[in-house]
Amino acid sequence: MANKPTRSALGAPSQLAQASRKGKRAWRKNIDMQGVEDTMESLRAEERVIGSTLQSQPDGQLFVVDTRGDEQIRKSLPRYSRAQLTSTKIISARSAVPAVTSRTRITTKPKLTHAEKSRLLRLAHRTRKGPFNAVMDPTEFGAGSAPIEVSHAARESGTRDLWAPTVEESVPDGLESVKPVVVKKPDTDHLRDVIDAPAVSLPPEGASYNPPVQAHHDLVLEAYTVEKRKQEELDNLVSFREKIERAKENASNAEDVPIGMSVDDGVVDDEDEGEVKGDGVVQRRKTVKKTKQQRARAMKLRAEKEALAAKALRKRLLHGINSAKSLRSQIDKTAEARAEARLARQLTTRLRLRKGLAGRKLGKHVVPESRVEVQTGEELSENLRSLKPEGNLFRDRFVSLQQRALVEPRVPVLPSKRKAKPKLYEKHAYKRFQ
Repeated sequence: MANKPTRSALGAPSQLAQASRKGKRAWRKNIDMQGVEDTMESLRAEERVIGSTLQSQPDGQLFVVDTRGDEQIRKSLPRYSRAQLTSTKIISARSAVPAVTSRTRITTKPKLTHAEKSRLLRLAHRTRKGPFNAVMDPTEFGAGSAPIEVSHAARESGTRDLWAPTVEESVPDGLESVKPVVVKKPDTDHLRDVIDAPAVSLPPEGASYNPPVQAHHDLVLEAYTVEKRKQEELDNLVSFREKIERAKENASNAEDVPIGMSVDDGVVDDEDEGEVKGDGVVQRRKTVKKTKQQRARAMKLRAEKEALAAKALRKRLLHGINSAKSLRSQIDKTAEARAEARLARQLTTRLRLRKGLAGRKLGKHVVPESRVEVQTGEELSENLRSLKPEGNLFRDRFVSLQQRALVEPRVPVLPSKRKAKPKLYEKHAYKRFQ
């Protein structure tokens, strides 16, 4: 039997891979039976579906003579109409080719826009009229500082809606790196949406020129607490700098030691302690090689320890299988506790943010806190006539903007002082006068 034709998966033309048929024996052996096999397979398929081949079926089972017709089809057929006649269709047909005519047609010239006409005149160096019908020199055109043509922004003004919602465009596969993807804005709330601090905060009751005793005492304690915290931070910074200076001095005094490293006194452990001779030379103990029996004993001991550890682990696993339900409930309780703690932290953060960002670090700087303006008992004025102005309205407004996340936190940038002293030179030119 001849080989079947090889078919390509790409749809290329198939070629008949048939063996040679030279000679009578090869002619009988390598005969192509593909067509006969296809026909026999189609007959077998008909027998599987119908029960026998279509050729052996009588005409009564294959064909039916309809002598009645279908009433529904008769109703759906269109009625007689003159428009359906073939002659009417031929007459009403119109050709796409225009009819032949001898009448001359007037061709309209394309209209040029003002910008296009101005560009063509400028290319041709033709005179153009400027404002107030002034003739402009084409060689000097564009030398001034005034705009020559309407800008691109002015031409496209009104064509785009800045507040319209952006439409997400689908990017085909394989073009992700070609077309930039628009980063979607996160759905998180902005800080200024959470902050509910007033723009102008009311001063405390103890800051009045004639405050109550208890309110004035509480305000003085608050100011004292703030100043004490600042002083402690300053003392910690000074002590840290002193430690750094002391470490630099110790490092400079040590010899043959890199900067930043310290050498401890020679403390010898009992295990590493060697034999000390009379000349003070310490000799380390020589390592003794283990015998074969010692190595076998150590390996056996190690294997026993590993077996005991594996047995304990298996025991813990079996105990864990029995307590799977309790572990699952414990894990669920832990997850619920974590979720509640996270929600509590978020609620605490939001409540803290409602008062503003005072004392929190944003970026490189810390948002400053509002100053506590308070006077001592001797500085208090009993009437409005002897009242003295306090504070700074500009500073208060600027700090309020920073606390409400409307302005990023800043620090005043002071001019740097000159490190090197200026050198004075005395010239000999002062003696040369007339």
